Amino acid sequence: MSMYCFQCQETMQNIGCRFNKGVCGKPAKTACLQDALVYALKGIALASDGKYDRDNGLFIAKSLFATITNANFDDERIVALIKEALERRDALNYKCDCEVITWTGNTEEDFVKVGEKHGVLSTENEDVRSLRELLTYGLKGISAYAEHAAVLGKENDDIYKFLMEGLASTTKDLSVDEMVGLVLKAGNMAVTTMALLDEANTSTYGNPEITEVNIGVGKNPGILISGHDLRDMEQLLQQTEGSGVDVYTHSEMLPANYYPAFKKYKHFVGNYGNAWWKQDKEFITFNGPILMTTNCIVPVKEEYANRIFTTGMAGYPNVPHIEPVDGKKDFSKIIELAKTCPAPTQIESGSIVGGFAHHQVLALADKVVAAVKSGAIKRFVVMAGCDGRHDTRQYFTDVANELPEGTVILTAGCAKYRYNKLQLGDIGGIPRVLDAGQCNDSYSLAVIALKLKEVFELNDINDLPISFDIAWYEQKAVAVLLALLALGVKGIRLGPTLPAFLSPNVAKVLVENFDIKPTGDVKADIDAMMAGK
Repeated sequence: MSMYCFQCQETMQNIGCRFNKGVCGKPAKTACLQDALVYALKGIALASDGKYDRDNGLFIAKSLFATITNANFDDERIVALIKEALERRDALNYKCDCEVITWTGNTEEDFVKVGEKHGVLSTENEDVRSLRELLTYGLKGISAYAEHAAVLGKENDDIYKFLMEGLASTTKDLSVDEMVGLVLKAGNMAVTTMALLDEANTSTYGNPEITEVNIGVGKNPGILISGHDLRDMEQLLQQTEGSGVDVYTHSEMLPANYYPAFKKYKHFVGNYGNAWWKQDKEFITFNGPILMTTNCIVPVKEEYANRIFTTGMAGYPNVPHIEPVDGKKDFSKIIELAKTCPAPTQIESGSIVGGFAHHQVLALADKVVAAVKSGAIKRFVVMAGCDGRHDTRQYFTDVANELPEGTVILTAGCAKYRYNKLQLGDIGGIPRVLDAGQCNDSYSLAVIALKLKEVFELNDINDLPISFDIAWYEQKAVAVLLALLALGVKGIRLGPTLPAFLSPNVAKVLVENFDIKPTGDVKADIDAMMAGK
């Protein structure tokens, strides 16, 4: 059995994970099953030509979400998704000569073989492969955000239809211009999807507010909730109220602290820990149960294996999974377990400030504009995206530390953990790090930039005093990158490495058309950004 996966930033040698296991901990067998699932979803997409069904669209979004890096390592659940995909495909009664429609497999071994045969390297031409995978990873990111919105009752058929169009396109011989066009269309659809999710979150839980978040601990036992799903957060808070069990957020769930609807819960203590990749240590010291709601799970350690649970599209072998019943999830087992555990071990103290999504920042627009016009704010630097384990990510901490005092960092996503606890001060009461929220809240940063363009009466977003220094890790970040390109943003620095799935020719196209460049020397990059380059 062999695997080939290069969808995340940490892929082996920045070439591709192969042999027996990926850098993320994904075994070759799991990788092959995920490839088989994506292949089966292409069958639904082809068979849906002229027979669109919203339920199939949502199923595709959920299934693609399950294949995102660090989302689901559970072979049993992936096999179940493959079987359902085949049933949905066959129910459409669409016949053609292409193997993508006619293959059948009845055992896990059959599915593994399909994944081996029809994985990344099944496309021989390097440039075609690069464009197909770039589109596929954009579709995975869009799917994640679409699934989050659907949980809150917000769906858009155009999104689902594009997922099908995009998947089907990867089975066809298209021209380079057609494939590039689909990649850019994915960027536009990413904007649409993030806007939909923003509407879902804010209409349900209110607009994020400037909030001082406690990073210490209380004396009660606690439950740690990680991932991204705010509906899970709501249900957990409801079910733990009055139980004597406190609730803490972790990693990308930190922005839940900013929403008005959650602030009424007195047992919502604050945030525990840092970015996703530190969970192997922080889950141990937390002492209580952990609920993983979406992606960002890492191989589970023995020290907390008996107190971690998954829900949604997340999964891990032998970890209890909580499914909804009539739209509701029962977290009673987690709550009862928490009552038997000691309180969290304190690993830091104090507080951090966040909640600078577009509604809040635009409420401060006059103050921000005045600071720019006076010269107090010389430049905004967007440092959104993902964090990760690479030592090279120290670059982003160093940039934050060394940026001139007249700069403001706009951030969203777990990349913020590289600098959100630095003492960088403020500019006339405006903090120098403005955290908009989760990775999907990069949409807020785009809204802010477009509003500033309007206020300053500029024709081009690239004429603003804004530079983009983006950290990426997985496929949701790919969707955000494509969204920024679709909005016309140029000159983005991307790091700590350029994606391995970009062939030299495709990378050249991105450089020539959008001036995408790799992150480099800290001082040189800062000097260039301050000069608007």
